[in-house]
Amino acid sequence: MQRQAYSLTAGSLANLKLETEMLPDPGQGEATVEVKAIGLNFADIFAIWGLYGATPKERFVPGLEYAGIVSTLGPNVTHLKVGDKVMGVTRFGAYATHLNIDARYLIPLPEGWSFAEGASYLVQVLTAYYGLKELGNIQPGQSVLIHSAAGGVGLWANRIARKYQAYTIGTVGHPGKLALLQEEGYSQGIVRSKRFPDDVRAALEGRELNIIMECIGGRILKQGYELLAPQGRMVVYGSARYGSVGNRPNYLRLFYLFLTRPKIDPQKMPENNKAVLGFNLIWLYHRAELMYQLLGELAQMELGKPLVGHVFPFHQLKEAILLFQSGKTMGKVVVEV
Repeated sequence: MQRQAYSLTAGSLANLKLETEMLPDPGQGEATVEVKAIGLNFADIFAIWGLYGATPKERFVPGLEYAGIVSTLGPNVTHLKVGDKVMGVTRFGAYATHLNIDARYLIPLPEGWSFAEGASYLVQVLTAYYGLKELGNIQPGQSVLIHSAAGGVGLWANRIARKYQAYTIGTVGHPGKLALLQEEGYSQGIVRSKRFPDDVRAALEGRELNIIMECIGGRILKQGYELLAPQGRMVVYGSARYGSVGNRPNYLRLFYLFLTRPKIDPQKMPENNKAVLGFNLIWLYHRAELMYQLLGELAQMELGKPLVGHVFPFHQLKEAILLFQSGKTMGKVVVEV
């Protein structure tokens, strides 16, 4: 069939072009999905810029997250039928009107959810849950510091942590986002500033800091590590300080940020009895059984619907990416097809 897809050779958002092309029939164990909504993620931007290690060297279609309708089934796909509403993740390829995908990675769209909500769930909630539970080893009553607290991962991390009766402190880059943190039930909300360590200590109100969901990097990462209590865990799943608004990154700035990145000596870590753990969802993508196990556990938690903060039409995908880069968004940024 014919489809429209945004593709590029990594390096600049200006290279992203919408083209009409032929999509082959789905192969063994695959399904074709008519995409109805696409969820944007920071990994998309770093892939477009060529800064993401998993980025293909050749021309590719970006995008990790989508929701839509099954339109065709390949051989030996028995758990789906044409017309099923689904949501899914893919290594790349979601910036398109149709895509072929290993049918194991298609999840039924929950009853009552829109396609935009379906495209706002999997990447963020799996990142938050795997980070807190599997890596952070969250325990009831612990204190958790959550950066980018008004974004997709941050909102899910708070909802999950609160299920453990955790004390949650959310950080944002702008005071206009604090009201959302209050609505979402954060214990405390603070604006990241030069007073960051003092503000965190004040927000803790005498508690230990047990877990940090870290996605900022730089000075904030180092100061957070120093604030962690013994046996504390920092889970690193991103580095927003390398982001900027525009078609391509400022390479001189990136080089400076790289040279001045925080350095934690692993041979000193036993003295502090703290841990730094990192992961990205591409790793989880290759473990379908674990993904289903985690999603089953999440379903039992009854976390509610995703917050869709901004919606763009398909022909304004570039504009959606530029807004997403700005750091001015709250909730998920979604492109509807």
